[in-house]
Amino acid sequence: MNSTSPAEEERQGTDRAHEAIDWVNGPIIVGAGPSGLAVSACLSQNHGVPSLILERNDCIASLWQHRTYERLRLHLPKNFCELPLFGFPEGFPRYPTKEQFVSYLEQYAARFGIEPRFGNGVRCAEFDRGLRAWRVETGSGTYASRWLIVATGENAEPSGTDGITGLERFCGKLTHSSEYKSGREYVGQRVLVVGCGNSGMEVCLDLCRHDASPYMVVRNNVHVLPRDMFGFSTFGIAMALLKWLPLNMVDKFLVLVATLTFGNTEELGLRRPKTGPMKLKNVTGKTPVLDVGALSHIRSGKIKVTKGVKEITRTGAKFMDGQENDFDSIILATGYKSSVPSWLKSDFFNEEGMPRTRFPDNWKGEDGLYAVGFTRRGLLGVSSDAIKVAQDIAHLHHLING
Repeated sequence: MNSTSPAEEERQGTDRAHEAIDWVNGPIIVGAGPSGLAVSACLSQNHGVPSLILERNDCIASLWQHRTYERLRLHLPKNFCELPLFGFPEGFPRYPTKEQFVSYLEQYAARFGIEPRFGNGVRCAEFDRGLRAWRVETGSGTYASRWLIVATGENAEPSGTDGITGLERFCGKLTHSSEYKSGREYVGQRVLVVGCGNSGMEVCLDLCRHDASPYMVVRNNVHVLPRDMFGFSTFGIAMALLKWLPLNMVDKFLVLVATLTFGNTEELGLRRPKTGPMKLKNVTGKTPVLDVGALSHIRSGKIKVTKGVKEITRTGAKFMDGQENDFDSIILATGYKSSVPSWLKSDFFNEEGMPRTRFPDNWKGEDGLYAVGFTRRGLLGVSSDAIKVAQDIAHLHHLING
């Protein structure tokens, strides 16, 4: 009769428990948006390191394909939005359309042979001390790797409804800007748009062009800058000036030009923050509004600016200044949030789903955990993260594999 020692039984039990795990010779990347594509391309093209991208949706860049409005264009010039190793096709305009950007990402994936596993939403990811690897559970299986790259980005889930009382009472059409496609659905309607960022402004502008009457709720102070200055992009000018001048001087210049262009926006109900636009973006991630025509409609009264909402009623809203109005529809242009806390078990990210470590060191955690696209610096930050993460993993990968 054969006997098995307790240690051997434990080893066999561990082996059986791990039989269903799909081991990945390279990092697991969660998310097939620009961040995931960029780091995968850098790994394979620059370093010959394979990777596996897990994506919960059925396509790359699902946020761009399924959760954006039709008239959307990149807010920054294309040269600030290119991913590593592959530029935009010739003939694309300075500010590519949504369709052009998606086409670029599809070409990017094809160029580098990137084939994400779609329909693989991650339920849980945690570092397994026994395996000495990251264990990633999805709806269709469990994967493991020495490295895990979080590439789901800062804008994975709609957010911002906290603090708005009574939304459940409203009898009209209630939607988030992630579901808004075109003003064609709102012709002739009075529409309350909650939020005055780039999305809120552009939704209001689109509604005007479809003969709707938008009322924009301004909940916070906001910087509004012209998209272009002196024939050049405002962002491009700011980036060039920052090479030579301190941040506070560049901010003063931007505010001065904006004031000369738009006048005193406080008279329109748009109060500027005391902190300058570039510093505010660096510290909080709050992007200034780059105007593409909404401000002239606010000045003419086609877009009406309202105070903060006190509560939503069955037929409309009550405002902080005591007024009450009826609306046919409400659109929540209240932004997005990270989805990381819902699936990743790690102290590297805080409760808001952002790295606790501050920029520029927020791309690398412990035990082979990495983050791409969480710098609050847009696609430029994505490219920088992707290059650094790929270099770091490649060094370790080659040490292990010889």
